[in-house]
Amino acid sequence: MKSGQAEIAETSKGIKKSGLMSRRIAILEFLLRIVAFFNTISSAILMATTNETLPFFTQFIRFHADYNDLPALTFFVVANAVVSGYLILTLPLAFVHIVKNKTENSRILLIVLDVAMVGLLASGAASAAAIVYLAHNGNNNTNWFAVCQQFNSFCERISGSLIGSFIAVVLLILLIILSAIAISRRH
Repeated sequence: MKSGQAEIAETSKGIKKSGLMSRRIAILEFLLRIVAFFNTISSAILMATTNETLPFFTQFIRFHADYNDLPALTFFVVANAVVSGYLILTLPLAFVHIVKNKTENSRILLIVLDVAMVGLLASGAASAAAIVYLAHNGNNNTNWFAVCQQFNSFCERISGSLIGSFIAVVLLILLIILSAIAISRRH
């Protein structure tokens, strides 16, 4: 009789411990979603507001650099905006994971959607990274010169925007891993 009670007590301790760990994971996921949201929205805003004009010989002839001159940078802005919208829309569901313990189906849905958002965000960041690389280093074979020597402010802003986006990619990957851990702990 006493050994049966001890097993029940150990099992209930394990359930409470598992529930506490699951709640901690859910809180961490919620916070990571908020941080990733701020990274993606700030990257989108920073890139979308980036432009620089340089005078050339006279005040009437000017060189202008704008993010929407290059389709890869436009795609970067759209990808970051879409992912930031997704992250803000998933915050209520992430909050439900903190409050409720049995949320396996919604976690699976979030994993699938998070993977799609990682793909979108990583492709947008990678395409922008290629343009940033060309802006900084140029390419002698194709006669592309490094424009960052002239457009310093433009290049600094697009590089900063790119860093924020890659941080968000890492955060989304961490979210996927945490959701998978939370699901596996229930079984």
